Amino acid sequence: MIRLTLMLLIVSGNLLAQTKLDFTKSAIETSKSWIDIDYAGDGIIGHKLDIFLPQKGNGPFPVVFTIYGSAWFSNSSKATCFNDGLGQTLLKNGFAVVSINHRSSRDAIWPAQIHDVKAAIRFIRANASVFSLDTSFLGITGFSSGGHLSTMAGVTSGIKFTTINNLSIDLEGNIGKSLNESSHVDAVVDWFGPTDFLLMDACGSSFSHNDVKSPESTLVGGAIQENKDKVALANPISYVSKNTPPFLIFHGTKDPLVPHCESEKLYEKLQKEGVKSELLIIEGGGHGPGVMIDKYYAQMIAFFKSKAKR
Repeated sequence: MIRLTLMLLIVSGNLLAQTKLDFTKSAIETSKSWIDIDYAGDGIIGHKLDIFLPQKGNGPFPVVFTIYGSAWFSNSSKATCFNDGLGQTLLKNGFAVVSINHRSSRDAIWPAQIHDVKAAIRFIRANASVFSLDTSFLGITGFSSGGHLSTMAGVTSGIKFTTINNLSIDLEGNIGKSLNESSHVDAVVDWFGPTDFLLMDACGSSFSHNDVKSPESTLVGGAIQENKDKVALANPISYVSKNTPPFLIFHGTKDPLVPHCESEKLYEKLQKEGVKSELLIIEGGGHGPGVMIDKYYAQMIAFFKSKAKR
């Protein structure tokens, strides 16, 4: 428990370290917004989303979903995607931002979280005209555990059910009322998300992800090294195929929580399958600091614009 508590304190500290001296980055400049929309219709906090439209330009606007990092332990941190300038950068460059909550691993274990993400995407497709959204382009981005979920949304696009190591998984779920809509995303920007849980300790993490109380073990419902088949169902790397949408991946060499080999392994698999993808390994970058900065936000914007053709 001490190890896990320390890990969470460091995650929180890293995120706060990026924002505590510059509150202007968390100011949301928007022409119109909708807060705490219930995308599932069940009233729980883990099924809320926010929508923000750019101040400039005429809608409908292309959409980027943002997913927060919390080691999958939070069900109500959608606002943090504006803490370090990520959300505001998207708005300033003409993208509508849809920031979503998802159930925590203490609310429900995997695959509940990807069910929530896909329900939010289906909801936006079904209601796009109400919010002046252009669903001909839907991008997705997230950091840490949010990077994992963003990556999962990308690599499982078009996959409703599958079997891995004799275990079956429903990747779509039945959350919400828009079940006939597609949950496909057109492009993914992954900020240092885990991709293969079983390799994290071997790759040089400062913490034991193999511990029964680690975030990854909590997500799958047991110690990861004792539940390897269940882990395979939660590993994005398990699903990469030639049909995976384009990826841009950022990861720092000094990340103490998610070792950068996680992104390298994902990139290798994407390249093997012929997926358009790019990996930026940032020398000295940490778990956010030195990585989630304006220089790399500009590359994210260029990537999304190239895929949205705007």
